[in-house]
Parts: sequence; structure tokens; C-alpha cells
Amino acid sequence: MSPDPVPTHPLRGLYGITPEWDDTARLAAAVETAARGGLRAVQLRRKLAEPAKRLEQARALRAACDRLDVLLIINDDWRLAIEAGADGVHLGREDGDIAQARQAGGPALLIGASCYDDIGRARAALAAGADHVAFGAVFDSPTKPAAVHAPLSCLTEARSLRRPDASRPAIVAIGGITPANAGQAVAAGADALAVITALFGADDIEAAARAFAQAWAEDPAGNPTKA
Repeated sequence: MSPDPVPTHPLRGLYGITPEWDDTARLAAAVETAARGGLRAVQLRRKLAEPAKRLEQARALRAACDRLDVLLIINDDWRLAIEAGADGVHLGREDGDIAQARQAGGPALLIGASCYDDIGRARAALAAGADHVAFGAVFDSPTKPAAVHAPLSCLTEARSLRRPDASRPAIVAIGGITPANAGQAVAAGADALAVITALFGADDIEAAARAFAQAWAEDPAGNPTKA
């Protein structure tokens, strides 16, 4: 079963999340390689870096993403997202107020919210101004082995939150996603798949991105279907 209607939200497809790499040139090169394989968005997620390093990398990825036509999302910090000219920000439970981020960033800033396994949290996030909602871990996650498990049914249920014009929310699946199970998440309702290890930890990043992109192979009517 595929999502209906097909979303018009710009966050759709393979959504890479950066590993904890200090080497900015390596990071930008990896994003460029993934973009050749079908990467549509990247989230700068640096939990351990100093503020100056995060800003350096955000600006470097902003320049790379402009060339590649890839969305740039910043994890945790809407102030950094605005300073770096990113397309959006992703906020977890402890990462700041969604309404404040919306007021500061204006209507053009894409705001995502971590909703774990909680549809009620997704409704509240949307009411506060978020426009994409993430559920996970949908599979066992090597990055967060103790993460809350969100069944694939969360993705399906989240479709009921979509506006009639399909402009929001985009539904993001995260946690343990690989090319082998990506189709399950897309078929359940995910518009975007957020991936760290199975993309940036792959021996061949471009090939991994292409494998993920198969989850959005289109049928003749243009609807995303399981590959």
C-alpha cells in the first residue's frame, strides 16, 4: 500500500544523517557521492563537536548542497540553521521550542520533530509549527540501540495527519533502515528515510544511495511503491 496522496512537501526520498566526522572535506565529499546515487536531503548531526566546528561544517555543507540541489537540515539547533542559511532544522524532545523556531525562522524554514512512537506528539508538533515528523526507531538501530521502537504502523497512522493539499507533514522513518528493509518503511507510509550507518558507513556510498532510491521506484501512475 502506497501513500495517498503523494506528498508535495520537499522532504521526500533518501535523507542522509551525518556521522561524527571532524574532517569537513571528507564529509562534504561523502554528501556529494551520496547525491550522485540519489540523496535528496542531508542532516548535519554533530552531537560531540564544538560550536565553531558545527558552524564550519554547516557552511561547507550549505555550499555543497547548493551545488547538488540537496536540502540541508541542521539537527538540534535552529539558531545554527538560520545562521548557516540551512533549509531546515530537526528538533528532538529536548532541543528547543518548535513555535519559537517557527517564529524566528519564518515560513520558509523546514521544521522537523522527533515523535518516537507517539502520534499525539506528532499532532502537537504540527500544531506548534512543524512540517515534518519523524518516527523511530522503526528497526533495530546500531546508532541508538536503546531507542524507543516505533512500529511501521505509526507511519501508516501518520498519513491521517496529512493536509488535503498534501503539503505537510512529510513522514520520516528513522532507525536501523537498510536497503533490504527500506521498501517496508516506504510501503508503510514513509515519505523520507533517515539513514546514517547504512549510507555513510557503506564501502560504496553512491551504490548504497542508489540501492535506497529503489524504495521509491515509481509505478506508471507516479505513485511510490515498494521496489
